[in-house]
Amino acid sequence: MFKIKKAALLAAMLAGAISMGSFSDVSAAPINSVASTSMVNCSIKDLTDDTRVFKLDKSIQTKFVTFRNRYGIDVAGHLYLPKNFDANKKYAAIVVSGPFGAVKEQVSGLYAQEFAKAGFVAVAFDPSFTGQSGGVNRDVASPDVFTEDYSAAIDFVGSLAYVDREKLGAMGICGLSGMAVTAAINDVRIKAVAVSAMYDMVDSIRNHYQGDYYTPAQRETVKKYLADMRWKEAEVGHALPGYHEVPVVNGEAVRTDGKMFPDKLPANVDSVTKEFFDYYRVRAFHPRGINSNGIWSSTTPYGFFNFPLDVHVEELSPRPIMLITGDKAHSKYHSDNLYAQAKSPKEIIVVPGATHTDLYDNMNKIPFDKLNKFFKDNLK
Repeated sequence: MFKIKKAALLAAMLAGAISMGSFSDVSAAPINSVASTSMVNCSIKDLTDDTRVFKLDKSIQTKFVTFRNRYGIDVAGHLYLPKNFDANKKYAAIVVSGPFGAVKEQVSGLYAQEFAKAGFVAVAFDPSFTGQSGGVNRDVASPDVFTEDYSAAIDFVGSLAYVDREKLGAMGICGLSGMAVTAAINDVRIKAVAVSAMYDMVDSIRNHYQGDYYTPAQRETVKKYLADMRWKEAEVGHALPGYHEVPVVNGEAVRTDGKMFPDKLPANVDSVTKEFFDYYRVRAFHPRGINSNGIWSSTTPYGFFNFPLDVHVEELSPRPIMLITGDKAHSKYHSDNLYAQAKSPKEIIVVPGATHTDLYDNMNKIPFDKLNKFFKDNLK
């Protein structure tokens, strides 16, 4: 593993995904009218291949769903239904995604399950080009398309006969936080938005950790690297692997054809990199997770170099936003910055003793009680 100027740079590269537990198989009983929806380009099926990697609550029934975004990509998700689900009632609903490079079987699924336990309909989804979602090229990220995926999830959940369209919320985790907020700014159907362990991936990819890694010359080096990789991808006709945050070492962009993580970390690795490794490769490994078992397309940084997120966050008001971070989280500054820019109503929760990945799956640290209250109060 190469050495870089900032230990937290590699940590930022790995911003992404989920929860403790073992692979389980839960067979849900049929739900009357669960497939009742007014949306044409969608499907709701039994979840037959259950590879979720967090502790499952068998009282929460879950379905495999797909829905189409406005770019024609079919997005895959898991639909979580409340305890004692009644298809004749109208429920508030929350759409959830993240972290960056994770899949719905990881963090977002855990959060969605907790929302369902609190009485919400919830959908955890894989962003386009990742996991089980569609897209010809794989493991490609786009701030625009990922933002659209949130609105497409709102299309879907709002089309369900048992969901109240006036009670829809969005939840972003880690690197999908910026997309959740950006979607909510313009999609006024989203009545409340919350983010946990926030990463602004545009800031992180274009500027690196706290904006102090790339010099102007280093950024130009990365642009030349990206141009070279575009030629290579055009020549071979498919995406090639690469870091989504490209390190510059001794004046050269670091290339790779490997995975986000080696099979084993060196003994002297920094604590934040170890934190991500322990989550993605050890306690929450999933074969479809980019951070667990792959790496992004080498040209992924293009969109993040060109298009910002959250720039009009003041327009979210008077709809509310909640931000959750940890006082030990290396990513805390992303939440602090967005909180400073947002207008009221806004709330930030700083969890004592919590690191970044504690907010992925540490049930003793994630403030689900406050998060559920936030959505209940604002999705009335």
